[in-house]
Parts: sequence; C-alpha cells; structure tokens
Amino acid sequence: MSEPALAPRNAFHGVIAVWIVSLVTALTLGVVLSEQDRVPWLVIAFGGVVLLGFAVQLAYGRAQGFIARVAASAAGSLVVMGLVSAVFALSALAAAF
Repeated sequence: MSEPALAPRNAFHGVIAVWIVSLVTALTLGVVLSEQDRVPWLVIAFGGVVLLGFAVQLAYGRAQGFIARVAASAAGSLVVMGLVSAVFALSALAAAF
C-alpha cells in the first residue's frame, strides 16, 4: 500500500489548463474557418477538450473530487467556447450591416 503524499499537487491547475486549451482552440478555429464551418468544428473540438479533461484528471491520479474536476473542466470549456463563438457570431452579424 502506498502512503499518501504529504503535499499533493493541486488538481485544479489541470482544470485551468483545459480551459486555456479550449480558449486557444476556439480562437484558432474562429479565425481559420469560415462562418459555415465554424460550428461543426467547434463541436468536434469540444469533444476533444472533454476527452483532454478526462486524461488530465486521470494523470493526477487522485480519486477524491475526480467527478467534480472533470465536470468543472467540461462546463468551463463549454462556457469559454460558447463565449468565443458568440463573439465571432456578433462580429459576423455586425459585418453584415
């Protein structure tokens, strides 16, 4: 049986890292893709970010709070990607006028 770590790593850093990856991904897709292709690729990217959130939290190896951390990663990424896509949608709407 292994002994618990005296000062375990803060697993919330992994949540922040996933949010940053989702922000960079959404910005990159928003700039590179056309308006018609943006939404399907954002959905695909969100699926990848959710899988990344699972992988990051599994890498920490701490069972306590695992579901909450993965849920925070997914929910935060959804909010970040939603806000970025809303900004791109508003800019496209403003450009139409």
